[in-house]
Amino acid sequence: DTYPEITEMQARAILEAALNTKAKGIDVHVEIMVPLVGNHKELRYQKNVIDAVAEEVFAERNRVIDYLVGTMIEIPRAALTADEIAEKAEFFSFGTNDLTQMTYGFSRDDAAKFLQVYMDKNVLKNDPFMSIDQNGVGQLVKLAVEKAHTVKPNIKLGVCGEHGGDPASVEFFHNVGMNYVSCSPFRVPIARLAAAQAEIANPRKK
Repeated sequence: DTYPEITEMQARAILEAALNTKAKGIDVHVEIMVPLVGNHKELRYQKNVIDAVAEEVFAERNRVIDYLVGTMIEIPRAALTADEIAEKAEFFSFGTNDLTQMTYGFSRDDAAKFLQVYMDKNVLKNDPFMSIDQNGVGQLVKLAVEKAHTVKPNIKLGVCGEHGGDPASVEFFHNVGMNYVSCSPFRVPIARLAAAQAEIANPRKK
């Protein structure tokens, strides 16, 4: 919000690149994600900037391309006010690594020094950065999904980060109503298998 020219530059770069790629006959699906939103007004402001740039680019090129504007849900306040944020967001990507950090008050870099002790003493069952803390962080995720659905029943919801490749986490995300998970390439086979198993165990209503 303080430096809108950064958003303008990034939006222009994304949209011009997408138009260039589409001109080569390649199918393009543009999703512009605004990070670290904790207040719906932040997203509203950023989306207005992005939409204004899009109009400029499309007028200059005399061509248009579809694009979505969404946000990362990675701040606890964003999860708690997800219904307000969903009014302007066309998708959510849950940044569960940062959401875990902020919910626990742990620095992910420092946590490695004591998490094993916590697990050895049964303070924690699992490393919450590897497998989603379903009773804590997971409840924020579940609440955010429910709130978003009250505003936009068909909003696209997914997760980005290490949890997207953990079978127990993937099952949880499926059960709370997410559409997709994103993870590092080497974990994709595990994520796909876990997603298939979750659908078999708890099929989505068509």
